[in-house]
Amino acid sequence: MSKPNLHKSALQEKDGIPQPESIGVASVAQIIQSRKRQPSAEELISGILKGDKTALSRAITLVESTNPKHLEKANQVIQACLPYANNSVRLGITGVPGVGKSTFIEAFGKYLTSNGKKVAVLAVDPSSTISNGSILGDKTRMEELVKDENAYIRPSASGETLGGVARKTRETIILCEACGFDMIVIETVGVGQSETAVHSMVDFFLLLKISGAGDELQGIKRGIMEMADAIVINKADGDNIKKANLAKTEFNRALHLFPAKSSGWQPKVITASAITHDGISNVLEMISEYLNLTKENNYFNERRQAQNQHWLLETINEQLKTNFFNHPEIKNLLEENKKAVQNNEISPFAAASVLLEKYFR
Repeated sequence: MSKPNLHKSALQEKDGIPQPESIGVASVAQIIQSRKRQPSAEELISGILKGDKTALSRAITLVESTNPKHLEKANQVIQACLPYANNSVRLGITGVPGVGKSTFIEAFGKYLTSNGKKVAVLAVDPSSTISNGSILGDKTRMEELVKDENAYIRPSASGETLGGVARKTRETIILCEACGFDMIVIETVGVGQSETAVHSMVDFFLLLKISGAGDELQGIKRGIMEMADAIVINKADGDNIKKANLAKTEFNRALHLFPAKSSGWQPKVITASAITHDGISNVLEMISEYLNLTKENNYFNERRQAQNQHWLLETINEQLKTNFFNHPEIKNLLEENKKAVQNNEISPFAAASVLLEKYFR
């Protein structure tokens, strides 16, 4: 008897049994052709208003594009969707890396969809400052929510934008609202200034914390505490329940040291577990309580109006900056002035004045 070939792969195809074509050549050509074809603005608008996630995704891609032609088309879509927006609740969620933001959002999102709500998650992933790449792994981390028909997850790279969110996320919110989503959840990068940017575009700002990580005092010191409408001590399960309740007491004490909010709302601290789902329903009850209060005293509408004005000015600043650095004459003059500044031939302030005068002339 001959010995079997021990080096032969178990996955090797048997002789005489060719692998069948998984998809026909004609079908491949048809798919490639359909992908090359760009839908018109009218088609995208119609699809979004019908709740088509594919049309929504393609429209968001236009919004995120830096191509001037795409920008014009994106503005057309946004303008048409604007009358159908502003009917959702905008929730910002932040917390340091490792606090369990994605797991919490999935548990909270599944709870909302089980109650008949449609949820859109806009997750911002940090981009590498070296390679400019981004993992965009939020769909992988939220493997249950991503399969839910009433949920939509859109990961985006932060790029060079301060905090990872700006005009693109703001306009994406409008498109998601026009698509019929009841709750728009924006997950921040969680590494600094992103909290400020997200706070300026949401109705309710939620700060996630974990107990036993030594960040209780650090959390009290940071300005993020002043922006938070509520704090959720996440991972309150198993042996960590006692520590979570202790952290809840500490943060409650700290919150009473801050000035009263103009909304009339007293920030709350609750414990929750994204694993056991304990406390998840309390989060929704708390948000509902906040919305009832702020809509009754008109703070909700006043805040949204102030946010609209804020993003008008932010967009002007961003566009001026883009136009300045893309101006052909400025590009050449900038390189000359950079060298002059490096060689101490001119001060940075004088060089800036020269460039600005040239641009506005």
